[in-house]
Amino acid sequence: MMRMSLFSPAEAAACRSLIDLALAEDLGTAGDRTSLATIPTSATGSAAFVARGPGVSAGLPAAAMVCHAVDPDLTFTVALHDGAECGRGMTLATLAGSLRAILAAERTALNFLQRMSGIATLTWRFVAAVSGTRAKVLDTRKTTPAWRLLEKYAVRMGGGTNHRTGLFDAILIKDNHLAGLGGDVRHAIEAARAFPGNQGLSVEIEVETLEHLEVALAARADIVLLDNMSLADLRTAVTRRDATAPGVLLEASGGINLQTIRDVALTGVDRISVGALTHSAPALDIGLDFLG
Repeated sequence: MMRMSLFSPAEAAACRSLIDLALAEDLGTAGDRTSLATIPTSATGSAAFVARGPGVSAGLPAAAMVCHAVDPDLTFTVALHDGAECGRGMTLATLAGSLRAILAAERTALNFLQRMSGIATLTWRFVAAVSGTRAKVLDTRKTTPAWRLLEKYAVRMGGGTNHRTGLFDAILIKDNHLAGLGGDVRHAIEAARAFPGNQGLSVEIEVETLEHLEVALAARADIVLLDNMSLADLRTAVTRRDATAPGVLLEASGGINLQTIRDVALTGVDRISVGALTHSAPALDIGLDFLG
């Protein structure tokens, strides 16, 4: 039996909450009426979670938690760890025990596994596209409400890097913050530095022009987010950063896709944030095949 990847305590807690909601949504108060009507109480069986196409696995801890929430006596055995590449027909895990319980857990477990594996798979494709460059691929806060920790876990399983978790754990001065300050980049950075609640957090600021970049570099932002800049402007931004503030990280964002990300990475930016990793990832096709 292969050792299963583990959630952090926070990820496990978030998963438990989602599982409670998902099972209540699916089973209601009556349970699986079809299985109750047709499957004998004593019936047992086994089944395999099988990939229908190539991808990267993620969410096996969630699938196991679903199965054990339905019936603690179900045996969930991992065949492939999270973050591993899988091909069509490969078994990710097997499940054995009460047939009624397996049927009750099937759809919810698959929903978690397919969603998270889909994110890991798309992230892996983006990461592969920038191979050989300095750029890291990051996620964003464009996540499914209440699913953020699990979706960001899936990004890591695909080889990506997590951006901030939420508004509470990083300082990122966005365009609307600047709009409220009349576009004063320097003041925004200085205010963020002086904020008593900063607690040593890095200060990142979003800019849309090279002029604002110059101000952000002079004010010594830790990270400058270059939003929707052309490739030529990104190259210029890297040159100016290297000349005046080499310790500042540059992050590109804005409409980046699998066809454009390598060209963006080749400009020399350090980070590329891609909302599509979580808001547009298709589910990986995975099925539950009964073994007997």
